[in-house]
Amino acid sequence: MTTRQIVAITYATAARAVDLAMQIGTERGVRPVVSVADPSMTLIAYGMADGATPHSVETSRRKAQTSASTRRRTALIPEAFSISLPLGTGGQLTTIDGGFPIYFGDDHAGGLGVAGGTPAQDAEIALETLRRLGARTEGMEL
Repeated sequence: MTTRQIVAITYATAARAVDLAMQIGTERGVRPVVSVADPSMTLIAYGMADGATPHSVETSRRKAQTSASTRRRTALIPEAFSISLPLGTGGQLTTIDGGFPIYFGDDHAGGLGVAGGTPAQDAEIALETLRRLGARTEGMEL
């Protein structure tokens, strides 16, 4: 075989994830920045709440790309990689909590990154977003 098919989140679903995370963040008193990337780490959808901190833009994107690439929650990346992963990728990837892979059933479709609150708040918002989106959450609990 000379080709392969790749599963990737659609724009419509990614945009819905951003909307959900923005709503959940607002409900919890957080001004979130939300990014969704496909498995190739390409940004598919993005949103920034009014008044969100500017540095959260980059943090959100890195969380989404990390979870899209590694297929795991950013906080569950082994501690041994906490320095080498960001350094080895020129800061493109991170181990800061708030990044979650997006799975629909067994299909890995991308990564969700939430920033703007504490890492724990970001993780709670991201996990609730996945729940409301109908994505898989087992093994990603807080």
